Amino acid sequence: MLTSHTALSAAAIRRLLPHRYPILLVDRVLELEPGRRLVSVKAVTCNEPCYARLGPDAGDEELAYPATLLVESWIQSAGVLGGSADVAVQPGDDRVMLAGALNGVEFHRRVYPGDLVRHEVELSRAIGETLLFEGSSSVGDEAVVTFDRCVVAYRPAAQLRVPPVTRAP
Repeated sequence: MLTSHTALSAAAIRRLLPHRYPILLVDRVLELEPGRRLVSVKAVTCNEPCYARLGPDAGDEELAYPATLLVESWIQSAGVLGGSADVAVQPGDDRVMLAGALNGVEFHRRVYPGDLVRHEVELSRAIGETLLFEGSSSVGDEAVVTFDRCVVAYRPAAQLRVPPVTRAP
C-alpha cells in the first residue's frame, strides 16, 4: 500500500511501469503523495545507450542528453504518480498508459553526463481514466525543463491491438 510521502526503490518502480532497460528512465522516487505529487530522480551517466557510438573526442553538443529522453523520463515519473491514483493500472490489469499531449514545454538548460535530474510532477486533474499533470525538471537549483500540462490516458490494451492482416489465398 502506497502511503503519503512514500519513497520507492528501483524494484517498486519496475512493478509500476512496464519499461525496462534501456528505456526505463526513472531511477528512484524520493517522495510520493499518491494521487497528488511525486519527486523522482534520473542519473545521467556516460553509460547511457545514446552515448554508445560517441568517440573520445565528443564535444558538449554530442554529450548533451537528448531532450526527447528527458521528456520521456518526466512522463514515466508521471506514470508512476498515475499508478498511485484510483485509475491506476493494478497488477493483472491490461490497461496501458498513453501520453496524449504536452503543452507549454519549455527547455531552459542542457543536461550532461554526471547530472542528477530531479523531476517534480503534480496531478492537477483526473477526468475518468484521463489524467492531467504539470511540473518541472531541474539539476541542482537550475531549471532544465518545465511542463504546463501533460495529458495521459489509460486504455484497455485490447482496444489498442491491431487485428492481424489476413491475406487472400
